[in-house]
Amino acid sequence: MTRARALHDGWTLHAAGGPVPAGLEIDGVPAQVPGCVHTDLLTAGLIPDPYHGVNEALLAWIGLVDWTYRATFAWAPDGEQRHDLVFDGVDTVATIILNGQVLGEVANQHRSYRYDVRTVLREGANELEVRFRAPVPYANAESLRLGARPRPYPLPYEAIRKSACNFGWDWGIATFTSGLWRGVRLESWSVARLAEVRVSAAPEGDGGRVTVDARLERAADAALSVAVSAAGAEAAASVDGDSVQVVLDLADVERWWPVGYGAQPLTDITVTLSGGDGELDRSDKRVGFRTVRWDTTPDETGTPFTLVVNDVPVFVKGANWIPDDALPVRVDRARYERRLRQAVDANLNLIRVWGGGIYESDDFYELCDELGLLAWQDFLFACAAYPEEEPLRSEIAAEAGENIVRLAAHPSLVLLTGNNENLWGFEDWGWKARLDGRTWGAYYYYELFPALITELAPHVPYAPGSPFSPGGEHPNDEQHGSMHLWEQWNRQDWITYRDHTPRFVAEFGWQGPPTWSTLTSSLDDDPLTPESPGMIVHQKAMEGNVKLTNGLLPHYRVPDDMETWHWAMQLNQANAVSAALDHFRTHAPHTMGAIVWQLNDCWPVTSWAAIDGEERPKPLFYALRNAFAPRSVVIQPRDAGLAVIVTNERPDAWSGEVRIARRSYAGDVLAQSLIAVDVAARGRVEVPVPADTAAPGDTTSELVTAELDGVRGVWFFGEPRDSALEAPRVSVEVREHPEGAEITLTAGNLVRDLTLLVDKVAPDAVAAEGLVTLLPGEQTTILVRGLHPQQAPAVSHPSVLRSANQLVVR
Repeated sequence: MTRARALHDGWTLHAAGGPVPAGLEIDGVPAQVPGCVHTDLLTAGLIPDPYHGVNEALLAWIGLVDWTYRATFAWAPDGEQRHDLVFDGVDTVATIILNGQVLGEVANQHRSYRYDVRTVLREGANELEVRFRAPVPYANAESLRLGARPRPYPLPYEAIRKSACNFGWDWGIATFTSGLWRGVRLESWSVARLAEVRVSAAPEGDGGRVTVDARLERAADAALSVAVSAAGAEAAASVDGDSVQVVLDLADVERWWPVGYGAQPLTDITVTLSGGDGELDRSDKRVGFRTVRWDTTPDETGTPFTLVVNDVPVFVKGANWIPDDALPVRVDRARYERRLRQAVDANLNLIRVWGGGIYESDDFYELCDELGLLAWQDFLFACAAYPEEEPLRSEIAAEAGENIVRLAAHPSLVLLTGNNENLWGFEDWGWKARLDGRTWGAYYYYELFPALITELAPHVPYAPGSPFSPGGEHPNDEQHGSMHLWEQWNRQDWITYRDHTPRFVAEFGWQGPPTWSTLTSSLDDDPLTPESPGMIVHQKAMEGNVKLTNGLLPHYRVPDDMETWHWAMQLNQANAVSAALDHFRTHAPHTMGAIVWQLNDCWPVTSWAAIDGEERPKPLFYALRNAFAPRSVVIQPRDAGLAVIVTNERPDAWSGEVRIARRSYAGDVLAQSLIAVDVAARGRVEVPVPADTAAPGDTTSELVTAELDGVRGVWFFGEPRDSALEAPRVSVEVREHPEGAEITLTAGNLVRDLTLLVDKVAPDAVAAEGLVTLLPGEQTTILVRGLHPQQAPAVSHPSVLRSANQLVVR
């Protein structure tokens, strides 16, 4: 039976060459595996926190230094025929040496490596070294050798198979890591082992079929068989050569559904390799039985991009995902679970793993399976032209094949995508002229990846890129396939989201600062201002603060103090994304998905994220939660005036009378009507707002509300800055709760987007709701987890009890 021994203990770190700061001795520093140089130096107290203040630039030398990891392990002959040294992840350019013998030269963070070391091992102590070359000069040298390619950032991340955002992004710190970022082990085995196990599961009537394709590695000739067992059933086949297929039919299975559409039953599958002496190796998987496809059948308005699971169209409510820490080794299963549960709490049903990061871990995908979160994984190519020459060509084939097989059994995986924005960049960003005939990645996206998927996992859908038009139209054509919308953030007001009705929008977003606790704990600026030194280091977007201000001015006045500036930018971020989501969702089924940029952050930074780098939800989180609610009532402009759109994603119908009213800010009803609606399961109904209700007498002091069974939509005729909003009058009542405190807020006047910034009172406190608009006399009760009732009175402070009103009244 294959035995695996982890080699994670006893490592030391050594600076082998390069610009180590004078006086810093790094020779024999205890090292952790999995880990990286940064985490080891931090643990040893040799460097400051790279995320704090202006330290990023102070630590750039780490990416210019060659590093060596060393460990010694004991070994004695155990009767096995083969001994393999396995590295699950090496970041990135390294020479691997055992007992003075070079096993291999590696240069790819995104794949594993296996070495037969039976002739290299020695009884007693064995010395293992991994000598890393500095990634920055290596990438620069490879760029010179391969030829320069267009990209948005200075360092040539396209010339090295390393996480692109590790070199810095418009939301990310540049760390230039090196290290053994995934596990290292010694595997010992005899006769044969399971070298590759491809698993697919599909429903068949009331039952299901599991298909296993196994590839074997042999150490000796022997009669072999492979068995597949699940749910009390088993099928087996003899091996002829080095591969075998086994099909297991199950008589009765439950279907796996996305969150909000049903349950997520999972079935444990065991694949066993046996020989004359019994079991030799085994592989355990968990599968879910479901069908998935993307409908791209042309229709009268273009080409849809509609996800269909178990023959049910799914409106995708998604967010883009980046590595959850710029030092990904620090993201454990518990942290993944916290983040993905936040995604479910925000009413998301899909996470897109963006192509400038990593192929996400087994923990990530297992949790998505369990939670019903659909997953879309990009191949790791982002915003650049990529060389197709060697050695990258073979490395990319190896990493793609390995990760296709690793991920393909997960029921949560519904799409593999060739790249992020590279098809668009080739068409519109001046690449054709700048490439001057050089390769740019087309071979990978149109030939290599589809061929590998057809061979290794034909049940997994594939798209050559995001954005992408299936019929060969411009890759960012809003009437065909998927689209990215960035003109709003870069150059236009966010209300212009309503000028677009894409079939599917895979990226759009707006910036905002992190929570106040995260911001102030990560910076030392005194005074703290939007342009103070630390704030600028933690704002990576080109002209980011200018865009924040320009995007705020049509809606709110620019605040005079830092805390109000912070709230204004957070609220405008939430308002921008809310407006977009309300618009996109109400155009279903023409538009069948919206994936917000982005869910998470990898460090404390002003960014597009809904959850900041310290895991705290920003107001944008509540915007997602509200806009993606399973049942919603939304008021939107249409050509004929205003309309009420009632959306019902639940499996039961929703019927009743929608009460539509035009009101004054004082709460007086100026016009109203009742309209009966009957919304089918997974359906929507659009009804026009009567003319007398849709036409305001005074745009500065009137609004329209529409309500059904306590679910309300609100439409304001004027921008907040031009409105008659008054200073908020809100009374606060506190009650103890087992999880913290219940805060009841009663409005004495119209209060718009009422939000509790409770991290200012208790850094770990989290409000269950936010962005609540109350009419005069209305109240709401919000659970605040992690808030002691004795702390609750501080919630009434104007810097904590925030609203849009405060950004209008000076």
